[in-house]
Amino acid sequence: MFGSGIIAGKLHNDKSRGWISGSRFTTSTEIGHQGCVNAITWNSKGSLLVSGSDDTRVNLWSYTSKSLLHSIDSGHTANIFCTKFVPETSDDLVVSGAGDAEVRLFNLSYLHGQSTEEALEPMALFRCHSRRVKKLAVEVGNPNVVWSASEDGTLRQHDFREGSSCPPAGSSHQECHNILLDLRFGAKKSLADPPKHCLALKSCDISTTRPHQLLVGGSDAYARLYDRRMLLPLSSSEKRMKPPPCVNYFCPMHLSDRGRSTLHLTHVTFSPNGEEVLVSYSGEHVYLMDANLGSKGVLRYSVEDFAKQLHLAPTPGEVETVQDLMAKHFQCSNDGIQNCNNPMKLQQCQELLEAAEKCLERSDYLNGIEACNELLDGRIRHFGPALENSCLCTRSSLFLKRKWKNDVHMAIRDCSKARSKDPSSYRAYFCLAEALLELGKHKEALEHAMVAHHLAPSNFQVSEMVENIKQHLASAEAAEKNNDGSIGESRKGKSRSLHDVNHQKEANSDALQDCPRSQREAGDIQEDMELDFETSILDDEGHDIESGILRGSLNLRFHCKPNGSCGSPSSSSQTENLTYQPEVVIDMKQRYVGHYNVGTDIKQASFLGQNEYIASGSDDGRWFIWEKKTGRLVKMLAGDEAVVNCVQCHPFDCTIATSGIDDTIKIWTPQSEVPSIVAGGTAGPETADVLSAMEANQRKLLSREHVFSKNHQVDLRLDLS
Repeated sequence: MFGSGIIAGKLHNDKSRGWISGSRFTTSTEIGHQGCVNAITWNSKGSLLVSGSDDTRVNLWSYTSKSLLHSIDSGHTANIFCTKFVPETSDDLVVSGAGDAEVRLFNLSYLHGQSTEEALEPMALFRCHSRRVKKLAVEVGNPNVVWSASEDGTLRQHDFREGSSCPPAGSSHQECHNILLDLRFGAKKSLADPPKHCLALKSCDISTTRPHQLLVGGSDAYARLYDRRMLLPLSSSEKRMKPPPCVNYFCPMHLSDRGRSTLHLTHVTFSPNGEEVLVSYSGEHVYLMDANLGSKGVLRYSVEDFAKQLHLAPTPGEVETVQDLMAKHFQCSNDGIQNCNNPMKLQQCQELLEAAEKCLERSDYLNGIEACNELLDGRIRHFGPALENSCLCTRSSLFLKRKWKNDVHMAIRDCSKARSKDPSSYRAYFCLAEALLELGKHKEALEHAMVAHHLAPSNFQVSEMVENIKQHLASAEAAEKNNDGSIGESRKGKSRSLHDVNHQKEANSDALQDCPRSQREAGDIQEDMELDFETSILDDEGHDIESGILRGSLNLRFHCKPNGSCGSPSSSSQTENLTYQPEVVIDMKQRYVGHYNVGTDIKQASFLGQNEYIASGSDDGRWFIWEKKTGRLVKMLAGDEAVVNCVQCHPFDCTIATSGIDDTIKIWTPQSEVPSIVAGGTAGPETADVLSAMEANQRKLLSREHVFSKNHQVDLRLDLS
């Protein structure tokens, strides 16, 4: 059982004790942070922990004594979002990035022998970003360089050997030749669209096993892997560049065509061995992908594959005869029995599958799904495609009944795989038709339902579904004919004058601030500009300010010619769009659900231990631990009174540090006597009811998506001539 002790924060009167690595400790008596702790990082030896906070202080903590060593007045004028130890410097150099768009380097050796709280002048100061710096990256073995990812759409490389400040005195940040990635034209609205919007970077990471690999994520759905050896030389921001080609894109297939400005990545990271990538989405879940296309069994897709997933079933006339399909089904079943050299394990698998089916009957969806996960990620593949098909169909039915965020897409994945394992199984087609009905795709659903009816003509449920879909399509077709004459009138009624648009733009002037200053300068006008003013309950730092108030959303799309005059898109832009070839994307191989990630842009997802577990913070004040292979939730712990953002595993010990909206840092270990200590120092139950907490988080995710999609978005398309 994981327990916690507080090593940072304001003075507490209690003396809560726990056991961590066999050592007794008490709550720190020093004044620590006085604001949200947004960044925590261990040094390579695991002896020190550095933290950054909204209070603009950088604190250094001892892991052995659980005490504050130094609290540095950083000089930042806004929230610190990221901190790092610079490798190979004996932990003397620490770098920080903040909301003031600055990166600062501190030499801690100047503090040796001095008092706990000190004002320390930065050893180097970099002011070349134009928006908030959200993440820093360092390279193992390289003490001279740090990389910073910013919401201005650039990832910059700062070399300490080239100078102690950037830009130099008397020059502007546009003259700094330190941009490694210029992604101000890098964001994509969907997989088929070329990148043409500013990608506000939220996270970055460098592989420890392949340091030339660089991973970034930001304001769209796609994480990107770059090879630093293949990138162009460092450039300035005076002229925006086209995004460089990346090695791999990463995105779950069901998220690749959303086109929603609210969907974005908050964290990306490599696994310790560099073979996998973990990504966390705002308003979504945590996903695991293979890092390299060359890996065995890697899942990947293209635009065509996305469409095929919804049109897998052939028309009924193309289906093989029932006798042929049943013969295949018999062969599939026989293959499993004949190849099985362990009847006892086969019986165990069958019993577990029966238990999952009973969970479906009694609405115990979570346990049923986890039982199927155990089978599908374990031994079931050794017992033939028929058994695997049954398990996939059962899990898809459980997903469709549970109705958590994007469960319907997980059901579609399972049905597609089930059909490939056993093409004679009517259940795969039937469940796929159910899933497509959930998405409102009635024509595609009818195709699959007809195939299911062909395979199981006497099944009442299948026959009823076919008739219901046909009736719905007939009604929709009749309604469409009746409405043909009114469509033109409704479009005319929606026309807006330029005066109305200008008035609306002035009322929502904050939307203009979402674009970096360098992107709004004369002579450098984006041909296809989009201004988003999103519905939000958050302030600029990602904190909840008015939980009962939602601001509206203004989404303006208009085209500008290169000379600044407005009109239709330029011919070159149209040609470029026509010649654009969408990328191949690496798909998810595991999903981790239960937490809630909406309120902050710094929510982490981390690998724990020797690459066996996954952890993430949550907006409900808890943090979650899943088994990496199966996605099964193994632990849920109360870690903060409001939000847990950071989860960092110790390099060697079975110890985890967490932080969030509280002004404290918690240290967790399986050896603690106290189940859970939150900010107030009071011990309480480890968690509330697990299923209730997970379901509450899912309801909040779904309700937020409903608010964005139904009530708070205005889409005005203008043709200014």
